[in-house]
Amino acid sequence: MCRQLRASRWLVIFVLLLHLASPLYVHALTIGEERKIGEQLLYSVRKEFPVLDDPDISQYINTLGRKALAVVGPLNFDYRFFVVKSKQFNAFAAPGGLVFFYSGLIEKMGNEDQLVSVLAHEIGHVVSRHIAQQMEKGTKVSILSLLTGIAGIALGVPGLSEGLLVGSLAAGQATNLHYSRENEEQADRLSFGWMQQMHRDPSALEDMLKTMRRITRYSMGSEVPQYLLTHPNPEARYGYVQSLLELQRQRGTTPQYVKTDNFEFLRFKYRVLVQSMDLDTLRTYCATAAASATEKEQQVMGRYGLALIEGEDHNYEEALRQLAAVQDQYPQREILEIDRAVLLMDSGRYEEARRILEQAVRRDPNDIYGVYQLGKVALMGGDASRAEQLLQRVATAMPEYPQVYFDLGQLEANSGRDGVSGFYLGKYNLYRGKMQFAKQYLTRASKDTKVPEKMRTEAKAIIEKLKQLEKGT
Repeated sequence: MCRQLRASRWLVIFVLLLHLASPLYVHALTIGEERKIGEQLLYSVRKEFPVLDDPDISQYINTLGRKALAVVGPLNFDYRFFVVKSKQFNAFAAPGGLVFFYSGLIEKMGNEDQLVSVLAHEIGHVVSRHIAQQMEKGTKVSILSLLTGIAGIALGVPGLSEGLLVGSLAAGQATNLHYSRENEEQADRLSFGWMQQMHRDPSALEDMLKTMRRITRYSMGSEVPQYLLTHPNPEARYGYVQSLLELQRQRGTTPQYVKTDNFEFLRFKYRVLVQSMDLDTLRTYCATAAASATEKEQQVMGRYGLALIEGEDHNYEEALRQLAAVQDQYPQREILEIDRAVLLMDSGRYEEARRILEQAVRRDPNDIYGVYQLGKVALMGGDASRAEQLLQRVATAMPEYPQVYFDLGQLEANSGRDGVSGFYLGKYNLYRGKMQFAKQYLTRASKDTKVPEKMRTEAKAIIEKLKQLEKGT
């Protein structure tokens, strides 16, 4: 039943793609075409799945991405990294430098090096332009068909879940879009080398492939995870990475890797899982880690997960108690003070939260997580001027974060400026993937003379951009 519903949703997306994509045929994608397809695909992903782009989650995954990109060399794209709420065991590198991690994959990861190994692998596909290479094999393929195939892979759509890229619809031609064994070996080799340059242990790549191999064997005769369809042969890849590690040992060149501190990763992981898993299931998961994990770090951060769950259940005193136990073990981790302030704010203790957040933002004005939470507490406390100042800083740093525009819209509505509120609600819907609502709000804002001219101009520019996307130009 679930897959039938997903299939019907795909029909809606497919009709949209018919309007979004160019009818031109290509044999090899240009850099510009890759960027366009990536932009269009991002809208499709936002329509299908919630993107977990809260400031702390987005800040972590993009900071990690930038650390990897620092050793990659010259880049053709502005890379962006996203976490998608989905049980799928999947990660996907889209044209244009967009990399998506699904929460179902993050759930299976045990440490930050494993996340980096997958992240670097996906960057390897983009850098090597493996999707563009598919167009160099002589099959006449339309950008429409390419976008359809990529969306099928990214969204796990029935009928496209085997990674087939439909070619010319009229001619009935097709080519495989899933990565070849050579593609996978190249991406693994690049990931292996980049991890060494980052002074991270590339055996984490071996660990992830071991997990993938186990899932493949477990999935025999049942639904195979999307990642294992588009990134095939985990058995062969596992053997290949093992050979790289063995060659390194034989040469006597195994370096001393820096032991990774997994505090930030585990904090990120639990913040993702609390938004994507059933809380009762997650509670058992966290309680087990807190009681019996082999590493103390895992035990302590299991209690962090429990603090988040109690907060979600509005058991704020218990949440604060669990968080205090984590802070006892990590007294220098100032981000935990922001987490404490959030719990205080959610429990209605705004003044206590404000004092903590003011100190946090003074310590690190570039921590957008802290800036955003201080903006929220100012909004809830009725300090409209301070709230607007802080929320605008967040919008500048994270221009595609939907929630900040909702908050700005609420702020303007409270002040009786409905036209400006509508402008922000238009942007909120735009980045939530709700194009029709976005156009409705932005069209009204563009014609409202009470809305500042700069905003009206921006509204018109966004509307024009949406029209171009619809025409595929």
